[in-house]
Amino acid sequence: MAPITQQHHHRSTLKQTNKPFKSRHASKGAIKDRSKGKVEIERGVRRTPHQQVMSKLDRRNQARQKQLLKRKEKVEATSIFSGQNGAPRHTAIVPLADTIDIPAVVRSLNESVDVPDEVSVDGPCRVRIDRFRQSLLYLPAKYELMSALDVCRLADFVIIVLPAEEEVEEEGEIILRSIEGQGISNVLVVTQGLDKVNPPKKRPQVVASLKSYINHFFPTIEKVLSLDSRQECANAVRSLCTATPKGIHWRDDRSWMLIENVKWPEVNASAVDDVVVTGIVRGKGLKADRLVHIPGWGDFQVKSITAAPLPKARGKKDDAMNIDESEAPQVLDKPTDDCDDMDVVAPEDIEMDDDVPSVPETERKGVLLDDHHYFSEEEEEVAARPKRVPRGTSSYQAAWYLDDDSDSASDMVSLDGQDEDGDEMAMDTEGRPEDGVFPEHNDAMTEAGPSEYPQSEMFVDRSLDEEMQQLEEYRASRRKEEKDDLEFPDEIELHPNVLARERLAKYRGLKNFKTSRWETSEDRPYEPEDWRRLLQFADYKASKNKHIREALVGGVAPGTRVDVHLRAVPASLRDRPSPLALFSLLRHEHKHTVVNINVTMSSSVESPLKSKEEVIMQCGPRRLLVNPIYSAAGNTPNNVHKFDRFLHPGRSAIASYIGPVIWGAVPVLVFKKQQVKDPEVLDSADAAPNNNNGTINRLQLVATGTVVASDQSRVVAKRVILTGHPYKIHKKVVTVRYMFFNAEDVNWFKALQLWTKRGRSGYIKESLGTHGYFKATFDGKINPQDAIGISLYKRVFPRKARPVEEVEGYA
Repeated sequence: MAPITQQHHHRSTLKQTNKPFKSRHASKGAIKDRSKGKVEIERGVRRTPHQQVMSKLDRRNQARQKQLLKRKEKVEATSIFSGQNGAPRHTAIVPLADTIDIPAVVRSLNESVDVPDEVSVDGPCRVRIDRFRQSLLYLPAKYELMSALDVCRLADFVIIVLPAEEEVEEEGEIILRSIEGQGISNVLVVTQGLDKVNPPKKRPQVVASLKSYINHFFPTIEKVLSLDSRQECANAVRSLCTATPKGIHWRDDRSWMLIENVKWPEVNASAVDDVVVTGIVRGKGLKADRLVHIPGWGDFQVKSITAAPLPKARGKKDDAMNIDESEAPQVLDKPTDDCDDMDVVAPEDIEMDDDVPSVPETERKGVLLDDHHYFSEEEEEVAARPKRVPRGTSSYQAAWYLDDDSDSASDMVSLDGQDEDGDEMAMDTEGRPEDGVFPEHNDAMTEAGPSEYPQSEMFVDRSLDEEMQQLEEYRASRRKEEKDDLEFPDEIELHPNVLARERLAKYRGLKNFKTSRWETSEDRPYEPEDWRRLLQFADYKASKNKHIREALVGGVAPGTRVDVHLRAVPASLRDRPSPLALFSLLRHEHKHTVVNINVTMSSSVESPLKSKEEVIMQCGPRRLLVNPIYSAAGNTPNNVHKFDRFLHPGRSAIASYIGPVIWGAVPVLVFKKQQVKDPEVLDSADAAPNNNNGTINRLQLVATGTVVASDQSRVVAKRVILTGHPYKIHKKVVTVRYMFFNAEDVNWFKALQLWTKRGRSGYIKESLGTHGYFKATFDGKINPQDAIGISLYKRVFPRKARPVEEVEGYA
């Protein structure tokens, strides 16, 4: 036993004495492994959470929590429909043919669940389904675009009725695309008249064809139900009563309700107070402090919100407990000092900006290039020598630095964008020369022109008649060559008798279209009325989130039946049909600002949309008559964007107009009037009669879009291009003609950069003669067939939108 004990003791001693040695050895090994790219991994520790293996109990607990959360969300979404007096589930019925019988559709659905046929479907009708303990409110739509849009934006469920014996026409497809574009909740598809299809074995093929058709618009539809089958109708009603509506995002961010009744007081006045609309609150809580919008009527202030419970059936036991009907209604909410007013712009005594033009019109001696006016002969030397100022100094602060003051050279920068060493500062050179961006083209693929301009040759000024004749011949040949050329749609031609400095007085030059600062003070004389009084945002996204969160708190709870008392309702609205819906506006949504919408034109439309052409826009709950301007999408450092004269089919752009602000990414539909001469559609309800040649005007869906951030400082710049012809070429020196027609215009626009279609850039050196010829220097030889141009820009302001209900013939 002794040797064993000694051996054991020896091993333990060795283990203790060799421990530091092993540790050093391991350290060297680890360093060696790291040098090979290997990294030690600690045993028993997972580096990332997704690599951790959860125990069976943890997985069950997590699944249970997800299940409880899902149930809670479903209960919250369907709680307003519970109970005998719960809110009904709004069910829109949209026919896609004028032969669809809407009363027969409702009758088939009711009979399948043993509901007596005692209701009329001339308008919204409420039905109690005792089998599922739910109430349905059927909202029948006409075979007409606006009627379908009105009922679908109030619906929890949309039933699309397809004809079984005929194809869906173009008008039906427009209805489908429109209700899909404005946002749609749960969709069911049924067909009517399937039992009339003969032979019977052909009916499954018809159903399969209808399913294939509707899947182009709603890919998640799994089955097309037949209204001739009692079992399939019962399945449809079961879905309506048990499914959870997914809702419409923009609608459910606000409070809204379907109007059941309108009461006018017996008052003879131009504006009537205490007009009462009745309905059940949906979406968020309804607040008396916020304005409400009623489509077809306009925006109104709320005087008060009172309870309007449904009358209870009286029994013998309840006679002694009946409440006196003369008792005043319960007031649920009243406006406070925080209520919104009806002003659309800021008061006149508030000046939003104190910018004034820095250079009076009488002192201008040349074109505006960025933020400076060029040139006068006595100022050329001063302008050519940039002032040295500290980095980060603005043009206003630079006036306080004298020329002979100096500071640390390392902290100085020239106002012309160059360092003291002469190196140009970093600049975005992406783009084309005609956009005001002039990249280097040392290796430009340009053919060398012949030497037509010997230095010993003297310039000869031709007679006016000879110049006019040559100009006409030159322009006629160019029009013939460039008849189908769309490369430069902004090119304009000046008449020889028109002074360019007067014709283009509103225009300016930009050294770089994407980075040059736009001098807004020069636009003050051309701003629209109330431009400075529009609503402005320091941070649109933060303001949007704040006001949407504000709607979550307070107000009359959803599911409550209320009377909303309105203020100052015009008496002229008595003669109009009763409105269908009421939408509560978020804070400030009545005030006007510059609204920007990212629109995409449908590729199926044949002709493009012209900027400032009148269209009808449906933006959330509003319909507006708009003359939008279109501009390029995207972000630029200087927030300047190119104006688009046309929006072409299949392309996207930003449409801008002045109108009520709307918070959030709300879907937008763009409609245009279309004249139809087909006599088959003369009785269609979606067209207003026109007295010209028996034609009618029908609305055509031409584009869809989404609201983006409103920004009043977003500059939309319209570009024009003046082009000239290289008359004589000598190496890099070129004589140019037909761009200007007098020496004064040449000197006025002398500061602008020249560019050619083949990528060269240059500048005006001096004027020649009296007919607008000038000598220019380029960065390389140019081709005689090349065209020389300059780019000029002016700001285009959006136009004011008008509510459709205020325009005669559209309401």
